[in-house]
Amino acid sequence: MSNINIPVSVLNLAPIRLGQGEKDAIDAMVNLAQATEDMGYSRYWIAEHHNSPTLVSSATSILIKHTLEHTKKIKVGSGGIMLPNHSPLVVAEQFGTMAVLYPDRLDLGLGRAPGTDMKTASALRRAQHDTVYTFPEDVQALLTYFGPEEEQGYVRAYPGANKNIPL
Repeated sequence: MSNINIPVSVLNLAPIRLGQGEKDAIDAMVNLAQATEDMGYSRYWIAEHHNSPTLVSSATSILIKHTLEHTKKIKVGSGGIMLPNHSPLVVAEQFGTMAVLYPDRLDLGLGRAPGTDMKTASALRRAQHDTVYTFPEDVQALLTYFGPEEEQGYVRAYPGANKNIPL
């Protein structure tokens, strides 16, 4: 039997367990990241969910940054950022900033679902039209914002350009 090194990852929704509070859930999320890092896991992803009283993963990029701050080498990212809920420019700026602080440790998983029910999705959406249909254009915008500075348009993600964050 050959030794095949298959990278293993963890996806965490950051649940609030029975008898816990929100801070306990965030601490548990970090503790799990540290444990998976110690066990040699490759990646630790945090999901985006909104309007769920049993999850603390609504501010995903903040939780990613907090996890990066408390780990040493594991790649941390989103599983995923629900792009219809966010401006590609803001996502590029947030993840570009984290890439400056934590080089080569960041992943950006994307999704086009709302990550919630339709009423909450309506409250989150950045436009009245259904941004699910602009997902391919939004992904392309992110790739541009993370790409070479000479390929940027007038609006640029600072930091973000030249970061080539894996999507």
